[in-house]
Amino acid sequence: MNKELLIVEDDLTFAIIMKTWLTKKGFNVHTASNCTKACEALQERDYSLILSDLRLPDGEGTSLLPLIKEKHPETPLIIMTSYADIQSAVNAMKQGASDYISKPIRPDELMDKIKEVLSKRKTEEKKAHPTQKQPLEQSDNDFMEGGSEAARILYNYVSLVAPTQMSVLITGASGTGKEYAARRIHRLSKRNDRPFVAIDCGSIPKELAASEFFGHIKGSFTGALEDKRGAFIEADGGTLFLDEVGNLSYEVQVQLLRALQERHVRPVGSTKEYEVNVRIICATNEDLPSAIERGEFREDLYHRINEFTLQMPSLKERQQDIMLFADLFLDKANEEFGKHITGFDREATTLMLTYEWPGNLRQLKNVVKRAALLAQGDCITLQELYLPSTTPSADTQAIGINLNTKATERERIIEALRKTSNNKSKAAQLLGIDRKTLYNKLKLHGIE
Repeated sequence: MNKELLIVEDDLTFAIIMKTWLTKKGFNVHTASNCTKACEALQERDYSLILSDLRLPDGEGTSLLPLIKEKHPETPLIIMTSYADIQSAVNAMKQGASDYISKPIRPDELMDKIKEVLSKRKTEEKKAHPTQKQPLEQSDNDFMEGGSEAARILYNYVSLVAPTQMSVLITGASGTGKEYAARRIHRLSKRNDRPFVAIDCGSIPKELAASEFFGHIKGSFTGALEDKRGAFIEADGGTLFLDEVGNLSYEVQVQLLRALQERHVRPVGSTKEYEVNVRIICATNEDLPSAIERGEFREDLYHRINEFTLQMPSLKERQQDIMLFADLFLDKANEEFGKHITGFDREATTLMLTYEWPGNLRQLKNVVKRAALLAQGDCITLQELYLPSTTPSADTQAIGINLNTKATERERIIEALRKTSNNKSKAAQLLGIDRKTLYNKLKLHGIE
């Protein structure tokens, strides 16, 4: 792949700074100050990557996408924008941009994104022109990293640890995307041409764990009707992902620790040992240090699998990403149901941004999918959203809201509106009532 890079930027000083820095990174950098000049450049040369400002003197950077798709369909476009609002980023990526980055640009973040899109392009080219059989991996098309500060920090850590051989423990609540992070580490590692094997430790019966991990030979126990290759042998040279590792029984933990220490496994019923070379990535929503204190998890195994820890943020900690994911899940639902829903109306968006999402990304995906199925119009409205109530927040408890008497009711509503900057959805949540009831109360008390 060539390393020709095109920067489309009307701020000439910034363009020169970017060109100088990227040239030092090994790219042959070209610049264009507007859409017209960029189109001329695209007609003359093939680029490995295009960095374009969103707002240009004669149009938007996304206007380059039709020509890119026609002339250079495999060339990724990263949008740079000072207008770092959610919707502009969503629209740019919906139109075909590979990624976006907000100004002021942090060099390390930009380089991570450049490496990511170029790595993805290389992978796609391999798939289009395969030279050898590639291991099958689960598609990540129903996930994205997001643009929030919490996501940026997390995936910077992912990029940092991925090229190493360190074992990684990914912690976080259910539905936060732990397996995606594990697959991301594998794809950015030096093992990315070898298998990624995922095991759900919570679903393995204690009696069959040795067979699942190490395999067995035919006839070694009742039900062993043929030879079986275990997860360690399947993942040899690649990555073994143990999801919900905290659910393993103590006896199985002993077997796992021995395999990790000796790097040899013996299938059940066999006398032959196999040398294995796997990288271990584990995930859990359990508090393993507490489990160690209770004698339910081995401390030596904990330190073996925990050379580097990643903490997955909850969805409520990455509010900026909520609508990015919602739009992604809506696109998937449209594809599945054969619909053409364009988005979420203002009230639905407000509610989604203020909801606590105890089920995290998994809950958001299910809510959007259900709403898309029910929706009759072009947009999803409050009527289609099913969001069960969550535990009252600290803000709610601090306000001490109740609507028992007419004398205090008006004051409490005004206080709730003040605390939420006049956000009626969130005010209703603080008051413990629904939006319709709040609107009726506003009318009753003459609150504008």
